[in-house]
Amino acid sequence: MKRILGWSVLVGALVLTLDSTGLLETSTLRAYNLLFALRGSVEPEIPIVIVTIDEVSLDELNFPWPWPRAEHAALLDILSQGKPLAIGMDIVFSEPSGYGAKDDAALRAAIKRAGNVVLAAAPAETMTFAGPKRDMNLPLPILREGAAGFGSVAYTVDADANIRRAALSTSLAGQHLPSFLSEMYRVATKAGLAAKPLPPGDSFLINYRGEPGTYEEIAFYQLWRKEVSPDVLNGKIVLIGATTPIMHDIFSTPFAPKGTMPGVEIHAHALETLFRGISLHTVPGPILAIIVLLLAGAGAWISTAFRPLGALLFLTSTWAAMIVLTVAMLTWQTSMDIVSPSLALGLGYFGATVEAFIREQRQSRRLSRFFSPAVLKEVIRAKSDVNLGSSRRLLTVLFCDIRGFTPLSERLEPEEVAELLGEYLTDLTAVVFKHGGTVDKYVGDCIIALYNVPFEHPDHAKQAVRTAIEFQEHTRALSGKWRARTGVELRNGVGISTGEAVVGTLGSRQRLEYTAIGDTVNLASRLETLTKDFEFPIIVSESTHALVNDEFAVQPLGTVTLKGKEKPVNIYAVLKSHIQN
Repeated sequence: MKRILGWSVLVGALVLTLDSTGLLETSTLRAYNLLFALRGSVEPEIPIVIVTIDEVSLDELNFPWPWPRAEHAALLDILSQGKPLAIGMDIVFSEPSGYGAKDDAALRAAIKRAGNVVLAAAPAETMTFAGPKRDMNLPLPILREGAAGFGSVAYTVDADANIRRAALSTSLAGQHLPSFLSEMYRVATKAGLAAKPLPPGDSFLINYRGEPGTYEEIAFYQLWRKEVSPDVLNGKIVLIGATTPIMHDIFSTPFAPKGTMPGVEIHAHALETLFRGISLHTVPGPILAIIVLLLAGAGAWISTAFRPLGALLFLTSTWAAMIVLTVAMLTWQTSMDIVSPSLALGLGYFGATVEAFIREQRQSRRLSRFFSPAVLKEVIRAKSDVNLGSSRRLLTVLFCDIRGFTPLSERLEPEEVAELLGEYLTDLTAVVFKHGGTVDKYVGDCIIALYNVPFEHPDHAKQAVRTAIEFQEHTRALSGKWRARTGVELRNGVGISTGEAVVGTLGSRQRLEYTAIGDTVNLASRLETLTKDFEFPIIVSESTHALVNDEFAVQPLGTVTLKGKEKPVNIYAVLKSHIQN
């Protein structure tokens, strides 16, 4: 649990730091668009119609842009016949018409006759000797006189050039102006359109309904030529604006990340958001931080609680569930960043996995001295540190020592002794591992092996005896090699005892070893010493004999009283018929 908490804090702090410094901003914005794509388009409910100034209309009117304002006036008169709730003109008329004052007067009169027209204002930047100056381009005063309202059509543009947020008011160069959207909202609600209250604050996140073309569109020229009856506009909100790319009024949005949504259609999505009260709310920072910390810990827990394949599947399922939940939250008008939580989940998992791998490699190197590769693999795979803790259990202990090692060492050079001992212990260790034993330790030329640990095996006593018999075979082969080389003879004795002992990772705080302690261990050591007196290379205790008598021929050696023991013990020798001469 401490490791999981540690990874939760470490990874969570790292992710939150990356997020706060803006390094995740690009990914976060892309993920925001992805959530809308996963949610998909939703049928709009607010009656909005877009009158498009498209390429066909530019061709059909046969006037250079900007058109005479009298043509706009003619369209307004046609629209008014259909009795729309409000008309929004996403066209900035900030300069006098190039066709003269009568042209402006014609538009003014049409705006006044309609009585429900909202005009657009737009910020502009000019260069002065003091540097750039920003102010608001307002509609001409003559046009404002008859309008129902006017407001700014400016939007907040994010770092990736996407429009996600709309303003309810704008302050610029000392001017405070309502937005085009809030004025449309005011005029349409006054005309009777049911609407939710405006969201708090000066801006809101637009809850886009879908891709470009989501709202009903009628070309400017179709109404201007009366090819479409204005009656289709009855009781609806009408927005007039450019939709052709050549007018440079197209932008990027979550449903149009490549810059294909006209500004007038962004107005439609924003108005739908306002009227229905479905603006998006972001998850507060403190709550998001808690989610990040929890998912970092969850990733670390998954890494430690499952095997690799299961952990990867569980991790993927957890991430997928988070994405599904986040997409569903959009329908509840809540937007949550998925980059930081996803990164926390992934880093928590992979960080803990790498740390566990490094720890297992270290453990593997440490334990490889004691266990055979097969047993070691199972220990690591089962993550059975608990099995390596000290506990009382039944086991068989084997002691094997070279006879006459001290005088043998005197006849050889130190380098030869080291070479001989290394080859000897390597061969015998392989035999221990072959028969499922665990190497307790090496004490000079003595090798101590344990059986029935760390995993239980019903034939542990027989495994130990088989090991002792094969020890003799390997020792004879090695003796022949070294006799030819140096003239020395190798022989060894093996003592085996079965009984209970405390076995596991024991030692000091500075150094731990996997070993066994208890009377059973001492008895095996004493039996190995007796092989010199009885001239049998393998001697086993009575408890071991009881477990192997049906397979190996043994000879009783009687009862002996061993050093350090009050009660005499019965001992047995494995007969030479099992040991090739």
